[in-house]
Amino acid sequence: MTNGIAGEAQVEVTHWPYPRLVAHRCGGKLAPENTLAGFDACVQHGYRMVEFDAKLSADNQVFLLHDDTLDRTTNGCGAAAQHTWAQLAALDAGSWFDRRFAGVCLPTIADAATRCERDALAANIEIKPCPGRDALTGELVAAAALSLWRRSQMPLLSSFSYDALAAARKVAPTLPRGMLFDAVPRDWRRIVHELECVSLHVDHRHLTDALVAEIRAAGLRVLAYTVNDPVRARELVQWGVDMICTDRLDLITEAL
Repeated sequence: MTNGIAGEAQVEVTHWPYPRLVAHRCGGKLAPENTLAGFDACVQHGYRMVEFDAKLSADNQVFLLHDDTLDRTTNGCGAAAQHTWAQLAALDAGSWFDRRFAGVCLPTIADAATRCERDALAANIEIKPCPGRDALTGELVAAAALSLWRRSQMPLLSSFSYDALAAARKVAPTLPRGMLFDAVPRDWRRIVHELECVSLHVDHRHLTDALVAEIRAAGLRVLAYTVNDPVRARELVQWGVDMICTDRLDLITEAL
C-alpha cells in the first residue's frame, strides 16, 4: 500500500482492500448511530464496510460515540469524558432514534471488532477525541485496533485531529491512516506526508474532478462523505473517488 507522498511526480496507487461503499456511523439513517443495531442494518443492506466514531470514557475505555456530549443520542447528559465506562454502559442509546431500539447500549471498540469479524465487515475507525484528549485518544484507539483486528482486514484509522492521528501513527505504524478534512487546505500535501496517510477523507461538497485527480496523482485514495444522493455518488465515482460514505444505505447501492 502506498503512503501519501508530497511532490510533483505521479505515484501509482497500489492495492486497496476496502470496498467502494461505507456505512456512515454504522447504520446511517436506518438505525441508531454508532451501535450494534447499526451493524445489523449494514449487513441487511449488503454493505461490507462500516465507519464509526471512537472516543474515551473518563476511565479510558474506548467506546463508540460521535458527540462530545451524551444528550443527543442517549438518555444521559453532559460531557461523555466525565463519565466512567460503567456509567456509560448503563445508558439507553437507542430510544432517541426509535422506540423499537429501546435498550440498545453504547458498544466498546471490542464489541465493534467482534461484529466486524463475525460479519466480515471492514472498518473505518474515526478517532474522535473529546477536548484536550487528542493524543491519548489516538494512542488508545490505535492500540485497541492493533490488538483486536488480528484475524480480519486491518481497519482504516482517520481523524480531523492531526495530534490524534500522529499519536496513532506512533503506536500502530502498520495501520493505514486517512486525514479528515471539511475542505482540503492548501498544505494538505505536507500534512499527509508527515502523517504517512494513504487517503484523504473530504466533505463531498468541496470535491471537484480536478481536485480528486490531484489527490490521486499524489498516491492517495479519496473518501467522500456524507453522500446521500445516488446521482452525486455516481458523479464522484466517475471522478475517481474510491470510497463513498453514506447515511442512505437503502439508496446508495453497488448498482451505482
